[in-house]
Amino acid sequence: MDKELKLGENAVLILEDGKTFFGSTIGKIGTTSGEICFNTGMSGYQEIFTDPSYFGQIIVSTSNHIGNYGAYNQDLESDSVKIAGLICKTYSDNYSRTIANSSLDEWFIGNNLTGISDIDTRQVVRHIRDKGAMNCIISSEILDIEELKDQLSRTPIMEGLELASKVSTKNAYNFSNQNGHKIAIIDYGMKKSIAQCFADRGCAVKVFPHNSSFSDIMSWEPDGIMLSNGPGDPAPLTSEIKVIQNFFEAKIPIFGICLGHQLLSRALGLETFKMHNGHRGLNHPVKNLITNHSEITSQNHGFAVKVDFDNPLVDITHVNLNDDTVEGIKVKGHKAFSVQYHPEASPGPHDSRYLFDQFLNQL
Repeated sequence: MDKELKLGENAVLILEDGKTFFGSTIGKIGTTSGEICFNTGMSGYQEIFTDPSYFGQIIVSTSNHIGNYGAYNQDLESDSVKIAGLICKTYSDNYSRTIANSSLDEWFIGNNLTGISDIDTRQVVRHIRDKGAMNCIISSEILDIEELKDQLSRTPIMEGLELASKVSTKNAYNFSNQNGHKIAIIDYGMKKSIAQCFADRGCAVKVFPHNSSFSDIMSWEPDGIMLSNGPGDPAPLTSEIKVIQNFFEAKIPIFGICLGHQLLSRALGLETFKMHNGHRGLNHPVKNLITNHSEITSQNHGFAVKVDFDNPLVDITHVNLNDDTVEGIKVKGHKAFSVQYHPEASPGPHDSRYLFDQFLNQL
């Protein structure tokens, strides 16, 4: 090894293709592996770290500074850190926000998260942007590079990986008991902001586990179904897809976000595919083909839906202006639509919050 790795002081990052980087330990001393991906957001790191859609992934932050506003218990999208690890350039243990509950490093240690800093993240991002999605491993405890490569070789790839069961609620619960429309959210890895957007509009909201049956959900007599975001490949979720088909047959209005968009699409017989690199950040431009307006969106996905404009089942409603991938569909003859991006983004652009009103207005 060209550079000495000192236990507890330094850390190493190894990519699946053998590319190796050395840096400094952040968070808990340990070893972690998963799919490496980059997020271009300049703020909102806690929301990113607690988004269940990132389960099993190691995040490269392209923002230069991480940790400079500490950790705050209100800035969470779930009950704990969901990312597998963090790679960043400048990591700060000092924070300026007076309402913060702790430093980011203390929060990471409390959540058993291992990461690496003092890395040339621009070089890392350029490498994986060209080479495509791949796995990686971070360690601040193992000194043997070959041993780390062996561990990395046994890390499962994201394609074909079912992860919704790892992050979904185990039991149904009421999020809001207001007197408005009754919205059943199927939790494949739900960000709490999705439920909050409905609660803010006076809805009664109940969250159901990913594997809930059609009868279990319908026994609550919902006015509409929300298919949440979540991690992993949609293809293995065959039972969940069958339940969505039951909703179509029963003419129940449906709104899907991210993984929910992909599952709705697969319920219609459409295909999904693994992207060379996914979309992750707060400033992705999307065009609404219905209004001819553009929206700045928050995104986090590594899979996308494959569908032609002349498909007899759906109308394409939104496209990504960077690469023309499909960002939204509407099912012909049904009160059902979905988007690939995150209209609930918090923090993030609010350009797409109208989608919640659009859904409620058709109930």
